[in-house]
Formats: sequence, C-alpha cells, structure tokens
Amino acid sequence: MSVEPLLRAPARPVPIRLVTLFAPAVVAPFAIAAALSGAVSVLVAVAAAVVPVAAVCAARLIRLALSFRAIEKRTGGCRGAGLLGLGVLATGLTAAALPLVPTGRLPSVALAGLAAATVLSVLGLLLLPGAAVTISVRLRRGFDGLSMGASFAFAGWLLHPDGATPGTALAAGLVAAAGLSIIVITALRAARFRRAALLSGAGASATVLGMTILTWLLAYDAPPATLLAAGAVLAGAPLLTWIGASRTEVGGRPLALGEAEGNFSAYPLLTVPAVIATLAAAYHLVAVGSFDVTSIVLGLAVIPTLVVREVLSALDVRRYARRLAEQEAHFRSLVSGANDLTLVVGEDLLIRWQSPAAARLFGLSDADVLGRAFPELMHPDDAADVTSALTGVLTRRAADGGRPPLVTARLVDGHGVLRDTESTISDQRGVPEVGALVVHVRDVGERRHLERTLHEMAFTDQLTGLANRRELMRTIVTQRSVAGHTGALLVIDLHGMAGINDVRGREVGDAVLIEVGRRLRATIDRDDVAARLAGDEFAIVTVEGPMLAYTLGTRLLAALTEPYQLPGAVVHLHLSIGLAELAGGDGVDDVLRRADLARRRARQLGRNRIEWYDAYLEEQLVRRMDLERELSGAAGRGELDLVYQPVLGLHDGQPVGVEALLRWRSPALGTVLPAELLPVAEDLAIAVEIGRWVLDRACRQLATWSHPSRPLWMAVNVTPHELAAPDFVSTVAATLAAHHLAPEQLVVEVAEARVASDVPTVVTQLAGLRALGVRTALDDFGAGQASLAQLRRLPVDILKIDRALVADSGRGTQSKPLIDVVVSLGRRLGLEIVAEGLETDGQVDQARAAGCRYGQGFALSRPAPAERMEAFLESFQSPSL
Repeated sequence: MSVEPLLRAPARPVPIRLVTLFAPAVVAPFAIAAALSGAVSVLVAVAAAVVPVAAVCAARLIRLALSFRAIEKRTGGCRGAGLLGLGVLATGLTAAALPLVPTGRLPSVALAGLAAATVLSVLGLLLLPGAAVTISVRLRRGFDGLSMGASFAFAGWLLHPDGATPGTALAAGLVAAAGLSIIVITALRAARFRRAALLSGAGASATVLGMTILTWLLAYDAPPATLLAAGAVLAGAPLLTWIGASRTEVGGRPLALGEAEGNFSAYPLLTVPAVIATLAAAYHLVAVGSFDVTSIVLGLAVIPTLVVREVLSALDVRRYARRLAEQEAHFRSLVSGANDLTLVVGEDLLIRWQSPAAARLFGLSDADVLGRAFPELMHPDDAADVTSALTGVLTRRAADGGRPPLVTARLVDGHGVLRDTESTISDQRGVPEVGALVVHVRDVGERRHLERTLHEMAFTDQLTGLANRRELMRTIVTQRSVAGHTGALLVIDLHGMAGINDVRGREVGDAVLIEVGRRLRATIDRDDVAARLAGDEFAIVTVEGPMLAYTLGTRLLAALTEPYQLPGAVVHLHLSIGLAELAGGDGVDDVLRRADLARRRARQLGRNRIEWYDAYLEEQLVRRMDLERELSGAAGRGELDLVYQPVLGLHDGQPVGVEALLRWRSPALGTVLPAELLPVAEDLAIAVEIGRWVLDRACRQLATWSHPSRPLWMAVNVTPHELAAPDFVSTVAATLAAHHLAPEQLVVEVAEARVASDVPTVVTQLAGLRALGVRTALDDFGAGQASLAQLRRLPVDILKIDRALVADSGRGTQSKPLIDVVVSLGRRLGLEIVAEGLETDGQVDQARAAGCRYGQGFALSRPAPAERMEAFLESFQSPSL
C-alpha cells in the first residue's frame, strides 16, 4: 500500500480564531467575582462561567468532526471529536440547568450531567484518531479502567471515615473512578498523536473531575462559595479538550500490529487494582473486623472486570501466538523455497543454524555444517578473504553506508564440487532473537558461466575465434598505457575473398577465413593479439618494436599467401598489410586509422606489399579522399571546364586542329588536372559520365569555330573505360549529329600506356570509330614498353609522339635517330605525325628536322579558354589546309 501524504485536518486555528475561542473564558473571572460580591447567585455565576466556553468549544469540536468526515469520506475519524464535543456540550447544559431546578434536585441533575459527560468523554477519547485504533484495544482500555476504578472505589469506601454517605455522592465517586481511570490509561497509552491524546485526556479528566466535585458539593450541602472552584475547573476543561483534539490527524499510513495493539497483556497495569483492593481489605479487616454490604458489593465488582480483562488478554495471547505460528510457517516456506542458503554464524564464526534449502541447493546436511566454522566450507584459497570479511563485520569495519558486504568465494558442496558463490553478511547481533551474523549464500555458477559466454560473444569473433574489433581496441588501450612501451598495429586486408564467395559459395569462404585465423595464431608470438576487424580484414597487435613488427608482417605475408587446400578446391589469396606504431596518434582510433591508411597505400601500390605509415602517405591519401568526396556531382555543379591547345603546322605555323583538355575547377581543391582526376573518376565509376560531358562540350565548341574557310579538327582524349562502353560508338555518332559536325572533324585519342590493359576491346572500338568516319589517334607514343609491337594492331590515323622522344638539341643528338625511326615508321603505316610536348624552340626545330608535319606544346601555344582560343584562331587569316 502506498504511503500517501497525511490527510490533515483543517489548519490550526489562526490567532483570530484563538481570540474568538478564548474570549468566552474571560467571562468566568467576572462571573466568579460577581458571585463573591453577592451580585448574582453562585449557580448563576457557575453557569455564566461554564456555558459560553462549553458552547464555543463544543461547536468547534463538532465542526472538527465534520471536517474529518469530509477528508476521510467516512465516519470513522469524526466520531471521536464529535463525542468529545457532545461531552463538553453535556457539561454546559448541566451548568445551564442548575439555576433552573429546585434545590432538592440539584445533586441528581449534577449526577446525570456527570454520567453523560463521563460516558461521552470516554467514548470520544477512545475513538479519537491514534488513541485506540482497534475494537480489541478499546475494550482492553475500558476494562483496565473499570478494574482500576472499581479497586479505587472499593479502597476509598473502606478507608472512608464512619458516617452516612449520600447515594448521589457514592454514585458520583464510582462514575468518576471508572471514567478517570479509563481516560488516564487511554491517554497515556495512545498509539499515535500522544500529545494530542494527553491534552484531550487532560481536558476530559478535568471535565469529569469538575463535575464530580460539583456533584459532591451539592450532595453534602457544601457552602455555596465552594461551588465556584468546580465552576472554574469546568470553565477551563473544554479548552484543553479542543486544543488536544485539533492536534490529531486522519488518513496517512496504517499502523502496524505492534503500534496498534501496544503491550496487549499489560500485566503490570492489572496488578495495580488487585494490590490496592487487597491492601485496603487487609487494613479494613484489621481496623474494623467486618465488611458491610456496600463494601462487599464494591469488592465483588472488582472481580468481574479482572476476569473479563484476563479473558481478553488470553484471547490476545492466543491470537498473537496464532499469528506467530503463521509468520513462522510463512518464514519457513520462504526460506525452504528460496534460492539462497541462509546461515546463522556466531561471533566465534561457528554455524549455529542453516536453512532447510541447504540440502536442496548445495547437498549439505545439518551434520555437515552445524558447529563448523563458516570459512571451512570454502576453498582454502578463498577462506582467508571470507574470514576477513566476517571479522570486519564483527568489528564494524565493513559497514559501507549500511549496505551488507558482498563476499565472492568458492564453496565446497556436499558432493565435493566447487561452486561459485556470493555471500552477503548482515549483522543481527542487535536483534535479541538472533544475536549473531546472518549470511545469505547464493550459487552464481550459472551467472558466471553466462558472463563468460557473454564476454566471449562481446569480445570474440564467432567464426574464427579471434578477438573482435572491441577487444582489439581494448588491447591497444592497454598497450598504450604501459610506460615506455613500444608496439605496433598491423592491419591485413585479404584480396580475392569476394570472388571466392561468389564462385565457390559462402561455406568455402568461411572455411578460408577459419584457416586464415588458424595461420594467424600459429604465426604470431604468445604476447601478440590477433583480431578480425571485418569480413576480410584482420589485425595484429604486437608488443615488438618497428623492425620486429615488419619482420612479423613478412612472416604473415608468407604464411597467408600459401595455397589453401580445401576439399575440392585450392584457393589463393593476396594481401595488403599496413603498419603503424601504437605510440603514435592521439588515441586508439587514430592508431587504427593510421594503420588503415598504410594498408590502403599498400593496396594502391600492388599486391602482397607491406607499408609503414608516414605523414606524407597520409597527405596523399587525404588528398585522394578529398578528390573522391568532391568529384561526385562536379559536372552537375558546373565545376568541370575545358581548355584548348592548338595543333600547328611546323612549316607554316597555321592551326589545323585543337585538343580539348579537361580541367576541374573545384572551389575546395582548386584546379585539378586530368592526370589526378581521371584515376579517381575511374574508381568512382563516373569516368564514362565525365567523358561524355567532355565529348559533348568539345563538339559544341568546335561547331561554333568551324566554317568553310577554316577546317579544324577537335581532338578528345578517352580512357579505356570509356571505350569499353558498348554504346560508345553510337554515342559519338549521336553527338556529331546533334552538333552538325562531319565525322572527320573529330579525333578520338587514347593513351598508348593505357591501351595494354584491354587491347582487343580498344581495337574493336577504334575500328568502329574509323568505320563511322571519325579519326583516331594514339597519344603519348613511346611512353610504353611495347609501343612498336602494338602499333601495327591498332587502327589509328594519327600518331602523337611523346615528349620523351623529342630531346632539346642542346642536350645532344643521341635521340635524333630514334625520332627519325618513329617518323619513318609512321609514314610507312600511313599515319599523320604530331610531336607533342614541344616546350622550347630547339625542340620545335628538332621535330621539324625529323620530318614531323604537326606540333603541339607550350613553345607553340599554351592551353587557353574558349574565348582566348577563338581570338587566337581569328588571328590567322589564311589557314593552311
């Protein structure tokens, strides 16, 4: 049950209400003074002193009861305050009635008011929130008070001096004795709100006492002035009752059994009336020698109250014993069915008791455990830690914010098997029923096994059994934290796994990866860690320095490139290995990044290579990544551009053609030349897209420059990837038709050094272009190693000699015979010869002397934008054919 905030009664009366409440009490002194002066009668003065206070307090108490009812939505909390208010009201009505009745009936009226006020006050106090919260408690309080009241009345009667006692006075004494006893006992033994109960009890006691005094004085015809003392008491009693009742609350948490019932037997309290009655009877027997009828009746009245109270106590004891038995059975069922073994260990560390679950959980019988020291149940290696923990609790050194210490140890069960356990130790020496340490032992073997399994799953690659990426990172952190330690990270990339998976299936690919993991473990040292980073990427963390790390890389290269003998297949792999020092970089991620950059560099340089990371390498790779990031979409953003370099006749200097040269004007990277741009475009598979943009742009420009008086041709460079496109020839034809150009106005150039990658495809596509009427050219002739052998196979119309064959005349004439041979061979094959890369006048003269008809280079004209190139062409009035 949730503990809601206490539902409090309305706020305490504010000072204005206190003034309103205490204002009627001011009348009492004036009324008493008027009576003493003879201005008014004593009974009128008593009424004037009591009635206003009683009326106001009764109204306040009834209003408080109604507020309790509104808060609780039931009558339980309001009855106490309401009955107390009615008791105060009965006092006021009695005081108001005294001046109005005949003198002979005054004692009877006072007795009736006493009885009403006593009954209502007793019931109100018993029902007041927190005073006596259950019916059985209220009955015990009532009979306790009745027994004590009867004993006091019996003793008072026996000790009363000889003389006639009016019946009214006797009855008033009996009522007062019983009422006061019940009120005092209830107030002193309130379960909650003791201060409120004491104040309310004091007010109720004052009411009963004042009414009793008033009744006695009227019964014995006491002097009228003495009645004023009773009136003063009755004038102040309602105030105490109201103040006490206003301090109670309704709602809040329910009381526990002990709080509600308190000390159910109360035998010390029950002995009081018996002792009083016995002593009074003994004294009277010695002094008088006989008992009258009244004393006998009063004495016999004590017995029933004691008997009933004893019966109630017996019922309470029986009920309490039944509850204890239920709680014990509940406790035993919980302990027997629990998954923890509970032990009670004394200060001598000997086991006094163990729960019934011991045999079920650990196979331990009482004979095996009881009387033995608790550490003796543990593995010898763990016994010292267990003893230390127990001793720490006994000396109160192991307390940690009140939390029981946790001890991990291996317990030897009844079958001699070691079990992983966790024990919590609770110091219960302060509990008299226990007086020892309580140890709860739990078998955590399954949890430990699960933790190990989860650790393996979290830090181990499930296919190869090697460490995974997370474990590799943790190992790098550990190695970097060792002061003065130098180590290295090797990242290994396997080439060919995709083909194996596609051709031979995933099972064969997994078998290869498993074998790779086995070879890695067999090759590395004991202190090294091998890990699998991704599908075909592995890594090694070695504790060795750079030289030994490179040697390890060489051994790995040899081991992993050995053929993989699989059932029905022999597989070969190639590697790229990158190395980086663990001490370098800003962190673990930086170390892994550096090794990966070195691996990428090794892959770019070829197969089966090992590369160390260095700063220049990172600059190159970062540049490459920047190019890859920015190049995509460059054409759509308008960043691609063409510049044009003319091809001139070496004998007359007239322009015969123009070569379109690609430029990438990147806002982030600046101007990027084709030598850097095209390899990236090929890797990104956008080389064909860029080539078509260049072809269309060059043809459009050629269409604006062409007219009958100046026949020009436009040379466009293409890559083998562009030539390999099935629709390349048709695309060229469509472009020429779109710009209304004759096929012979277009020259398609392909670099000689790149032809060797796929000669049959190049030959086929160039032949298709020639059939279309487009002329073809072999660019950079002489840069390759098999140029002369391929020249006869390639269907080309123009041969562009590489600048390496055109040497400056000032550097000697050793290259001149080679140029003559190339030019002579080209003419025999019917090719036009263009010398490119002419950067000095000497190179121009040398090419002209060798028989080259056309030339191209900085010495003749630099590449320029379309506007400048158009102005250059316009400067030639009589172009050469």
